[in-house]
Amino acid sequence: MIDPTALRRALGNFATGVTIITTRGRTGAPVGLTANSFNSVSLNPPLVLWSLANSALSLADFKVAEYWAVHVLTADQTELSSRFARRGGDKFHALDIEVGLGDVPLLTGCAARFQCRTVSRHEGGDHVIFIGEVLAFDSSGSAPLVFHGGRYAHATPRDLVDRKPRTGHLAGSFSDEFLGYLLGRSHFCFFSQLRPCLEQAQLDDMMFYVLSTLTLRPRWASEDLAEGVPGVLNERRMQALEALIDRGLACAEGPGSEYALTPAGRDLALSLIATAKSIESQVLDELGHSDAVVLKSMLNRLLQIVDRRSGQLPWPDEAPTNGTSG
Repeated sequence: MIDPTALRRALGNFATGVTIITTRGRTGAPVGLTANSFNSVSLNPPLVLWSLANSALSLADFKVAEYWAVHVLTADQTELSSRFARRGGDKFHALDIEVGLGDVPLLTGCAARFQCRTVSRHEGGDHVIFIGEVLAFDSSGSAPLVFHGGRYAHATPRDLVDRKPRTGHLAGSFSDEFLGYLLGRSHFCFFSQLRPCLEQAQLDDMMFYVLSTLTLRPRWASEDLAEGVPGVLNERRMQALEALIDRGLACAEGPGSEYALTPAGRDLALSLIATAKSIESQVLDELGHSDAVVLKSMLNRLLQIVDRRSGQLPWPDEAPTNGTSG
């Protein structure tokens, strides 16, 4: 006897893309759900398939729908996937919607979209399998969202993973493909664009690191600042902090040696951060939005591995946010 839970876990080892299927319901309202059962059937004629559980609330709508659309999600559309995976509710509220063939609602910003006409339906155990003919499609080439092992994941182009060393003598050496080398060189090259501004402000990298950290809250206790600048020797951090105080960019307040930026320090920090953000925007535009999401996600995951404190830093409730949750 096969254990359904164990089978589901085993099937989860097969990585799939994540899609949202939409149609126009029997009442005329838009209907949609998240599915990872989408697959290609044939190129000539162009046929695709997906399956829907018999228990799904939208099954009756899809059973009578002549047209439906498949949206392949990008790496930055996890929130959209989660919204359409929920049972019930108005999933289309406040979304930018286009109208496709058969008045089917189309979502925007996807890696690919396929507008289909139902060819056949088949009973398949506890699911109904829908086969459709592709009548129109479009593709953005963005990095796709992946589902593996019961969680969202990201796809990385294989040619980047298998890339050979640029020169033969570097093969197997302590550089080229060494993680520390890639991170270090990327950091150096990225900040080389900001360094002229730092030199003009007479700041070294550590002083800028401490200065920018101080912008995150009105005051920092010494022990909290040590956590806010993790992985740095206390002596170097304190030397940078004392240099900022000597220049009137920071000050020590209260009996517990709490540190804060002066108005001049805050103005300088915000000016430099704005420049850094502009540099970041140029780099990420060239990288592409979806790949940028993958990169930041992987770096955050790496940080959690190499610095266990990264998820427990004492950020205050009043710290600035970028408007997103989580």
